[in-house]
Amino acid sequence: MATAPDIDRIRAQVNALVKAGDTKQLKALRDKLKAHTDRQQLAARTSMYGDQPVRWVEERLRQTVWSKQREILHAVRDHRRTAVRSGHGVGKSWTAALVVCWWLDTHPPGSAFVVSTAPTFSQVRAILWRYIRKHHKAGDLAGRVNQTEWLMDDELVGYGRKPADHDESGFQGIHARYVLVVLDEACGIPEQLWVAADALATGPDCRILAIGNPDNPASHFRKVCTPGSSWHQISISAFDSPNLTGEDIPEEMAVSLVGREWVEEKAKEWGEENPIYRSKVLGEFSADAPNQVVRASDIANCRMAEAERPKVHELEPVELGVDVGGGGDETVIRERRGRRAGREWRAHTDRPEKIAPLVLQAIRETGATAVKIDSIGIGFGVIGELRNAAGRGEHAAHIHGVNVATAASRPDKFVNLRAEMWWELGRGLSADCGWDLAKMDNADTTIAQLLEPRWEVDPKGRIKVEPKEEIIKRLGRSPDNADALLLAFYSAGRTRVRWL
Repeated sequence: MATAPDIDRIRAQVNALVKAGDTKQLKALRDKLKAHTDRQQLAARTSMYGDQPVRWVEERLRQTVWSKQREILHAVRDHRRTAVRSGHGVGKSWTAALVVCWWLDTHPPGSAFVVSTAPTFSQVRAILWRYIRKHHKAGDLAGRVNQTEWLMDDELVGYGRKPADHDESGFQGIHARYVLVVLDEACGIPEQLWVAADALATGPDCRILAIGNPDNPASHFRKVCTPGSSWHQISISAFDSPNLTGEDIPEEMAVSLVGREWVEEKAKEWGEENPIYRSKVLGEFSADAPNQVVRASDIANCRMAEAERPKVHELEPVELGVDVGGGGDETVIRERRGRRAGREWRAHTDRPEKIAPLVLQAIRETGATAVKIDSIGIGFGVIGELRNAAGRGEHAAHIHGVNVATAASRPDKFVNLRAEMWWELGRGLSADCGWDLAKMDNADTTIAQLLEPRWEVDPKGRIKVEPKEEIIKRLGRSPDNADALLLAFYSAGRTRVRWL
């Protein structure tokens, strides 16, 4: 480490270069001076803040941390492995970024290292490391940070990576006394990468922080959050948010955290027993019910963003599914491009002359070649309107009426077409990861509806899926968004519902 005379000499050289106007060498010397100063200050902070993470946040970043954030900071300080399952909007990734910055800003130079990962590289870069950059800038912390790396005096001290799911060696080569591993969006991280993370944090001064929404009951994250596991566990519900408890926090923090209005909306929209509500609001895992048509563990895998951009031909065909609202229900139009679910259009109307123009607009915006419409009741009139529009040359899409009450293509196995669609598409495509639900509009509500229907076997041994009317009676709402999604993926006119 540079001594005081060394630093004084560098400062003198900086002053001389300023007078000479030599900007190139001036920048190099200023960087060198900052590196020496950073290391001196870092050594001092080790003794001041090494066991005081909350004080570090308050004094170095001039931020307030609420009670659950304080609990996480102290847990990482005190426990080798900490698992945090949390609801939506409680600042989990923001807090994980605080932990990373405290770790690297308070440990002896060259002795600490941070590794982070997430289900996809875009999540690594756009979530955790975006917050790390914000904290680093706010506190003018040591070294420099780019999109996924932290360097001090040109030495790499932290990075975010997304190794291949089965690559247990993806994090090898890290050797330091103080290693911190952060598993962000932990529910989507495969077990092999948990093994790789554990191999990095073998020393007594190493730490692992796993944090995420508990939305996949079949994940390894569920295992470490099980009572009796060796992990220190923290659960954060939306009801723990200061906006619901009354905990005193600054206004600028309050507006970024989940509030009571959103919680009440989701209780009504999803239902308090729905797996999406339990995950996003309560921060708790749900078990797959044996009579649940679509399983939460299957759906979670279909919501993982794919690492590679799909090729053009993989985004075909472009088709629409239309669930026509009646009796106050919402009309929903869903786009699908190949295996990817996309945009959604909604309208509270049951008049064919108003629904048809909305569908026509969606056809024009998407270039859809086929539209599948629930033909029962009002839908019949919508089909007529759109076929007339095709006759006038207003669009070239094929319009298919789908009556889900008719016989299935396999009447020996399914009570009706509705049961076949829910089983082969809703359950089947989810189990096979046959559709991509990661980027679709209105995803949480659609998924919540997909997880609601139950199934049973009728006296003839056929699969029967709970009718829409019974779902409405049980929950007080209709699964219109989910039905539109199934229609979008239904292959009209084929003998088998599943096409993948």
